[in-house]
Amino acid sequence: MPENDQPMWPSSDEDRSSSGARETTPMALPDPPKAAETGPGVPKVTASDAPKGSWFAPNVPPEPVPGLNAPAEEPPPPPAPAKQDLADRLGSRTPKQPPARQEDPQPPAATPPQPPAESTQYIRVEQAELEPDEPASAEATPSQSTQYIRVEQSELEPDAPASAGESTQYIEAVPSGPVPVVPVERHVPPREEKKPEEPQQQWREELQHWREEQLRREEQLNRTAAQRREEPEAPQPAAPWSQRIELREDRAGDRPAEPGDRRPALPEPPRGVVPSASAGTLARPQRIEPDGQRFDAEATVGIERPTQFPGVFQQQPQQRTEPPRGEQPPAEPPAAAEPAAAGEPPKKRRRGKLIAIVVVVLLVLAGGGVAAAMPKVANRLALPWAPNAPKGDAPEPAAAARQLQGPATSGATPTANGVKAALASAAGNGALGQLTGSVIDPTTGTVLWDRNSASPVTPASTTKVLTSAAALLSLDHNLRLPTKVVQGADPGTVILVGGGDTTITNLPLGTDSPLYPGAAHVDDLVAQVKKAVPGVKKVQVDLTLFKGATTAPGWEAGDAPSTYATQMAPVMADGGRINPKDNNSQRTANAGSALASSIASKLGVSAGGQATAPKDAKVVAEVKSAPLTELVSDLMELSDDVLAEAIARQVALANGEEASYAGGARATLKVLKDHGFDVSGVALSDGSGISSLNRIPARLLTQVLAAAAAPEGKNPGTAKLRPVLAGLPVAGGSGTLADKRFDTAASQAGRGWVRAKTGTLTGVNTLAGLVLDQDGRVLVFAFMSNGSDTEPGRDAIDALATSLRKCGCA
Repeated sequence: MPENDQPMWPSSDEDRSSSGARETTPMALPDPPKAAETGPGVPKVTASDAPKGSWFAPNVPPEPVPGLNAPAEEPPPPPAPAKQDLADRLGSRTPKQPPARQEDPQPPAATPPQPPAESTQYIRVEQAELEPDEPASAEATPSQSTQYIRVEQSELEPDAPASAGESTQYIEAVPSGPVPVVPVERHVPPREEKKPEEPQQQWREELQHWREEQLRREEQLNRTAAQRREEPEAPQPAAPWSQRIELREDRAGDRPAEPGDRRPALPEPPRGVVPSASAGTLARPQRIEPDGQRFDAEATVGIERPTQFPGVFQQQPQQRTEPPRGEQPPAEPPAAAEPAAAGEPPKKRRRGKLIAIVVVVLLVLAGGGVAAAMPKVANRLALPWAPNAPKGDAPEPAAAARQLQGPATSGATPTANGVKAALASAAGNGALGQLTGSVIDPTTGTVLWDRNSASPVTPASTTKVLTSAAALLSLDHNLRLPTKVVQGADPGTVILVGGGDTTITNLPLGTDSPLYPGAAHVDDLVAQVKKAVPGVKKVQVDLTLFKGATTAPGWEAGDAPSTYATQMAPVMADGGRINPKDNNSQRTANAGSALASSIASKLGVSAGGQATAPKDAKVVAEVKSAPLTELVSDLMELSDDVLAEAIARQVALANGEEASYAGGARATLKVLKDHGFDVSGVALSDGSGISSLNRIPARLLTQVLAAAAAPEGKNPGTAKLRPVLAGLPVAGGSGTLADKRFDTAASQAGRGWVRAKTGTLTGVNTLAGLVLDQDGRVLVFAFMSNGSDTEPGRDAIDALATSLRKCGCA
C-alpha cells in the first residue's frame, strides 16, 4: 500500500478520490484558446509529422479505446460483475445512463507553461464519423477530426505530506479545425477483448482484502461500544456533533453530501492524520490509466474542486441518519454527558462539591463560635461561659407574699427632736436661700418639723398637688373627657367639638402613646367620620368650651408655645407636642385649630376654621380619654402643665365656674376649703404653677399629702386622694426625678425611697412628697426654697429630703 494512503483529513465530508466508482459522466471539450504564433504552446503535429521514436509519435501505437481513439459503433458493455458488486457494496448506487451531450462550454484561458516537475501526456482522439446529431460539414476532413488531449499530472514526492501532495489534471483539446464534441470519461469501460486473468484476480484479492478489513473494523467498533456500555463510571468525552461523519444515500436526487450528513459512530482522527481509505465505508481512491488499468491513486483530499465541471466531482449522497430538522442530536446518557461537558470526571466534580460544603460548614461553625464568645450573645443564650452565668448553685425557692403591705405602723414613733436633729445640717445649707417647710407624721397627724410653713411662697409646679387633689375630691374618678365630631349646618360640613381632652394622640392605631397610656387616637375619629359622612367636604372646630384668655396672668411671653406649654384649647393632640413620643418636644401654637386641619387633611378635605356647633347636632364620631385617675397620675409624673390646666377647667365646670384660668383657681380653693383644708394666704393664677403670681404656704401642701397618706378610715378624703401619691415621681427612677436628681453623695441614699412632686422656676426650687425612714414609718414633707439658684438649690433640697430617709427619728 502506498505511503501516502494517509492523506490530510478533508475540509468537507466528501471524499473526491472515490468519485471514480460512479457511472462515467460525459464532458464536452471546450474550444482551445488561441495562442500567439510565437508564444509557447502545444506543437500541432500528428503521428505522421512527428519524428519516429519521439514523444509525439510513440514507437508502439496506443491500443484502440472505443469512444476515445476508436469508433464507438456499439454502446459500452455493462461493468464487470465484480466491479458492480463493489459499487453496490460501497454505496448501493444504481448505474445511470450517460446524460445527453452538453453544449461546448466557453473556451478556457490559455494554460500557462508548467514547471519541469510536471509530466505532460498527449492523447490523440480520432473521430471516424460524425455523431448522428451533428450536421455534416464540407470542411471536416479526417485530418481535421484529430485532436490531442494533454493531461498534466504534477508529480508527488514520495514522502511529501498529504497536504502538499496534490495532483492536478488539465485536459486541453488542440484541434486543427472545427472541434467536434467528444465524450471524455474519467472511468473508461473495459475493452471488448478479454483481459488477462491476472489483473482481474488481483482486483478480486484487493476487494476481498477490503471486505475483511471492513469486517475487522466493524468488530472492533462493536467491542469498543460494548466496553463503553459496561463501564459507565468512566465515560469518555463524546465527539462534538459537528465532527461526526455520516453519508446518506438520497435516492430522490443526485446532490452532494451536506455537512450535516454525519455518521455519529466515526470518531474524529488526530489533527494532521487521515484515516485509511479502507478504514471506513468509503471506497479506496484509485487512479485509472488511459489503457484502462487501475492503481491506488495518490491522495486527492484537499484539492480544490474545479468549478467548471461540478457534476464530475460530486459525491453520491448517502442515506442520512441525522435526526429530523428541529430535533436535537441524540444526547449521550446523562451520567456521561455532564462530565464530558464540564471537562472533568464526575468523581472530581463530586469531590469539589464536598470540599465546598465542608468549607461552608467550617465557616458557619467559626462564625457561630465567634458570636457565642461575645458577652451579649452568651448572656442571651445563657451559655456556661456567659459573664452573668450563675457562679454557684441556684438558691432554694422562697415563699412569696401575695399581698402588698403598707408602711409599718407599729414601729418606733418619730419625734420632733429626732426629725430636727436629722434635718439640722441639710437645712442649714446656704444654697437653699429662703427655706420654708413642714414635716408631718400622717399616721398621727403630728407636725414634726416646721419652718415658716404658714408663709405663702412661690410654689412653681408643686401647685399641681392642689389641682390634682381638687379634681380627685370633686370629680368622678372614672371621668373620661370626650372629643366629638358633629354634623354642621351644611350637609358637607362637620365640626370638631373639644371636650377638654388634650391627650388624644396622632400616633397610628395600634400604637399606644408613651406619654399618655390609654389615650384616644385621631385616626379612630377620622375613620368614624369617613364611615358616617362619606361626602364630607369641610372640617371646622368648636373651641368655645374654654373661656377667657389662652394664657394665664404671670406667664412670660416665651411660655406659650414652648417645650412645656402652649395656648390653651379644649382639644389638642399629644398636649400640643410636635413629637408625640418626646415629653420635651416643642409645642404647636394654637394646637386646637392645628388638630382640625390635621383631621381635614386625613379626610382629604379643606379646613374651615372655627365655628360653633349647633345645639343637639348629630354626633358622627366620638372618642374619649383615659380615666381621671390616670390623667392625674400623668400630669403629676410628667409635670404636664397643659394637662394640669385642662384638669383645672374640669374642676371649674364641675363647681359652677367658667372654664378659664381664674375659674379653675377659684374652684380649686373652694373644693379644698370644703374638705377641711386651710387655704388662708393661698393665691392662684393658674392650675399648673407656671405663673409667678401663685402663692402657697408649705403647710397646705403637707396637709393635703398627709391626708392622702393617712391610714384607711382616719380622714374622709383619704380614699379619694390616694391617686395623688401614685403619680408622684420616684427619686432617681421616674418622671421629673429621673434625670440628674438625687445623684450627689449627699442625696444618693434617697434614691428609690423618696417620692415627691418637683417645682422649678427661676430662683425657685420646691419639693413636696413622702419618704420611708429607717424605722419604716412614713413621713410627709414640703420644702420650698425661694431665692436660690437652680442647680445648687435643687441638689440642696434633694439632700434635705434624703436626710429624712436616714433618720431613725424616735
